[in-house]
This record gives sequence, structure tokens and C-alpha cells, in this order.
Amino acid sequence: MGKVFNTAADCKPQLHYMVDISGRIEEIKRLVDRGEYFTINRARQYGKTTTLRALKRILDKEYLVVSLLLRLRYGGETSIKEIALGERTILEAVV
Repeated sequence: MGKVFNTAADCKPQLHYMVDISGRIEEIKRLVDRGEYFTINRARQYGKTTTLRALKRILDKEYLVVSLLLRLRYGGETSIKEIALGERTILEAVV
């Protein structure tokens, strides 16, 4: 089966036609290596999820990568909790 155009989820290079994002991934990795921040904010179907998943595969070789799902919760309490993970500490925030 050949490649197809994907308009419903993240793209997988072996299954879908897609733009080469390796340059974008290398640029973001340089920012991460320098300890800088970056944002990915575009309209739907621009490749945000595909870019982040490709970046995770590259960064997993050198870093502990933590994925976050942020949601706004109306009402209730907010909290921040520290979680020890080996020699590292991660934060869980509920807002």
C-alpha cells in the first residue's frame, strides 16, 4: 500500500505524504540544548502534533521528556505537587 494524504491526525512519514520537518526539529533541538523556550502555535492541520512527536523521538535520546495535557478547570481547588522521579523532580499542577 502506498502513502496517502492524512488530514485527521499526526503524520507518520512511512504512511503519509508530508513536508520534510527535519530542519524545524533541528532548530528546536538547538533551542532546547541552550535551555531556551519555544512555542508552537499555528492553525489546525499545520503539523503541531507531528512536530512535537518527532521532537520527542529525538530528545528521548538525551533528555527525560515529559508530555503535558493542559486543561482549564472551572471551580475547585488549584494545587502544585512535586513528584520525585529518581534523581529528578517533576511538578504536577492543577489549575
